Amino acid sequence: MPSPDAVVIDANGVDSLITSLRAQGFRVMGPVVANGAIVHREIRAAEQLPVGWHDWQEPGSYRLSHGDDGEMFGWAVGPESFKQSVFPSRAVLWRARTDGQERQVEAPVDDAAPEAFFGARPCEVAALRVLGGVLAGAASPDPVFTRRRGTAFVVTVECGRPASTCFCTSMGSGPGAEADFDLALTELAGPAGRFLVRVGSERGAAVLSGVASRPATADDHRARDEVLGQAVAAISRTLDADAAPGLLARNLEHPRWDHVAGRCLACGNCTLVCPTCFCAAVEEKTDLAGTVEQTRRWDTCFDLAHSYLHGGSVRVSTRSRYRQWMTHKLSTWVDQFGNSGCVGCGRCITWCPAGIDITEECAAIAASDGAVKTNEPTAVRDR
Repeated sequence: MPSPDAVVIDANGVDSLITSLRAQGFRVMGPVVANGAIVHREIRAAEQLPVGWHDWQEPGSYRLSHGDDGEMFGWAVGPESFKQSVFPSRAVLWRARTDGQERQVEAPVDDAAPEAFFGARPCEVAALRVLGGVLAGAASPDPVFTRRRGTAFVVTVECGRPASTCFCTSMGSGPGAEADFDLALTELAGPAGRFLVRVGSERGAAVLSGVASRPATADDHRARDEVLGQAVAAISRTLDADAAPGLLARNLEHPRWDHVAGRCLACGNCTLVCPTCFCAAVEEKTDLAGTVEQTRRWDTCFDLAHSYLHGGSVRVSTRSRYRQWMTHKLSTWVDQFGNSGCVGCGRCITWCPAGIDITEECAAIAASDGAVKTNEPTAVRDR
């Protein structure tokens, strides 16, 4: 049944949305073309959006092309996610200053302006929810994430052109959006610049009230269904999210780990582009004036030093580090947080220099599930 809160706007309406959000004090972060990719940058008008741009993605390959179809959102996802807005790559945790014999410890104030995530794909909205379960749902919630996610305004745009590396349908995160947004847009087929807009919050309704629109009709909702249906049909990669936790837990000594280790460069690209990976390292630096600053920065479990414990690293081999990443993402994450750590965006496949495909690796292990048995301790073998 058509939602009574749904309306249809045109390209000028999209521009009005951006203007309205800016007028309310939001720093609008949206998709733009830069450095050969679609990335998130501050935008001030709809003309900055990647109109006519499309992406082509394969394992280890990404490129853009431009057409004259006028689509604003005719692409899947780029290398950046909105994780960088709520969980910045570098953040100061505390500072200590020395003044004579006195020392003062201070927590930095996170005074970044609230952001509007404009054009977030449903898989990215799902990733924010997954990340929130880790950072905001902890016994000691991360203050930066909690504040930034709590003040963010989410404008999701449903996906009409998934990449070949996408598998969001397997993870229940797309191509449509049903929750955790303020406004949801669907770029409809037909006349260029026609968007069905659904309201997801009171804030969303307030922003939308100042934008010229017309009520959505049954035909508009059918057009949305067609867009999403075509997107679902275009997604060919699959992963059995329900079976993955048990599958990987049973196969820690599967020979496939050796196979993938022969290709993996342990570069950490997959973790850097992943919208849910949260590994971090803590660094301290001092100066001659006696100031101490502790900083948190993104890290990767593929770094040899990441598992260092008094005298050596726990995971020495590339085999053990790739296995740690994949089994945590699809298996032990469920034990820790009650859900999968993967949203099926496919970034780890596209941006892996070796073109390693997490869905292919999972399927290869499943093909011979239970056939591999060993009594050799995993930690001993890895070292």
